[in-house]
Amino acid sequence: MIQVTERIAIDEREIEESFVRSSGPGGQNVNKVETAVQLRFDARRSPSLPDAVSVRLQKLAGSRLTLDGVIIIIAQTHRSQERNRAEALERLVELIREAAKPPPPKRKPTKPTKGSKERRLEGKAKRGEVKSLRRGKPGLD
Repeated sequence: MIQVTERIAIDEREIEESFVRSSGPGGQNVNKVETAVQLRFDARRSPSLPDAVSVRLQKLAGSRLTLDGVIIIIAQTHRSQERNRAEALERLVELIREAAKPPPPKRKPTKPTKGSKERRLEGKAKRGEVKSLRRGKPGLD
């Protein structure tokens, strides 16, 4: 079991890993060794996640989410398979932790104070006065 939060733990059998060759430069190591990790986690059908967390997780996943509700995380920054595997798992756990956080409270709409309204109107009146004084002088073109 992988402990995500104190209430959420994921069974390791829910995570599917496959190893592929990394892209980009790297010489013979890249061409011969499958160091990149492709981690797959079915967020829609996971029994470990509460429904609300699953829905938020699918929204947070964005382009990493397939049409079937599977999150795919690819890690290929390190040269070793084990470090890429640990990084992919940590990124998944962090994504689930973010989804497990409670949503922020709703914003309460507020009205401007009477003083702020008066200051705004005074400022507008001053600007209007300045502009009207400019308008009255002919022949300055």
